Amino acid sequence: MNPMPIPFRHKPQTPARRRALRILTALAGSGLLAACAGPEVRDYAAERPLLDLRQYFNGTVDAWGVFTDRSGKVVKRFTVVMDCRWEGDRGVLDEAFTYADGSTQRRIWRLVRHADGRYTGSADDVVGSAEGEASGNAFNWRYTLALPVDGRVWEVQFDDWMYLMDERVMLNKAVMSKWGIRLGEVTLSFLKRSAS
Repeated sequence: MNPMPIPFRHKPQTPARRRALRILTALAGSGLLAACAGPEVRDYAAERPLLDLRQYFNGTVDAWGVFTDRSGKVVKRFTVVMDCRWEGDRGVLDEAFTYADGSTQRRIWRLVRHADGRYTGSADDVVGSAEGEASGNAFNWRYTLALPVDGRVWEVQFDDWMYLMDERVMLNKAVMSKWGIRLGEVTLSFLKRSAS
């Protein structure tokens, strides 16, 4: 035996109820817009110390990182040793990755600093060109990486942020997505070796 449905009772729209509904709709809409809007690199223009990629990524830089999936679970741990050098406005960042399971990987970034302060970059597993901009202590870097996954290659987008903490320490957080769906995050800490 099915229960009887409860009839919907229509409440008349008073001016006060209409006004409250408009306010709630506006607040919900502004919350959704705020959730979609992300930070811009110019938001960090006043932050110090000032990040100059040519200065920081010059010499040897060590890094420790994790990859977390959408749930926040750590699925990969790794270390990186970076051999970095610049000639004028052209730089090479030679990254040697070692993963917790013993596997290794190498990526060589070739960077160009442009007159307007933007950076472009390329690497063998980067699709097209990476685009970046620095402001204050921050650097935002966006690119598409060709990642091998279960015998196939996926083109995955990275929204990569770096924040200089002091002359030797930098933190890095990158959100990885495909088709606009967030897949996970890569978090790294960099330590620039002291000049001997």
